[in-house]
Amino acid sequence: MWIVLALFSALFAALTSILAKIGLANVNSNLATAIRTAVVLVMAWFVVFVSGAQGGLQDINRRNLLFLVLSGLATGLSWLCYFRALQLGPVSKVIPIDKSSVVFGMILAFIVFGETLTLKAVIGGALIAIGTFVLIL
Repeated sequence: MWIVLALFSALFAALTSILAKIGLANVNSNLATAIRTAVVLVMAWFVVFVSGAQGGLQDINRRNLLFLVLSGLATGLSWLCYFRALQLGPVSKVIPIDKSSVVFGMILAFIVFGETLTLKAVIGGALIAIGTFVLIL
């Protein structure tokens, strides 16, 4: 099931880029990011209440909250940079650079969590990095 969800995630991420590029025409990228974020916020809380997950709020401790807030800040910064990049550059070059986050994520997972970097993971990460550079040239 996670593979299906991951594929839908990739599809929706691709749609995000295309729809955002169209929506950014003659709109400040920061304003566009705020509008998009408001929509995501409403949708996320809707899903929380529909699924009955709001009861888990009392289970969130200070450490959880700190790292969720930091993650939210990182997401916000990513979105602000992404929308401005989309506004200034071609979608076909912005997307591969943005997706190089896969390589950064693999490296950070190794550093922060001590995850194993297998030869297969190193080769895959290297191919992603090479592919990104080839696409943006």
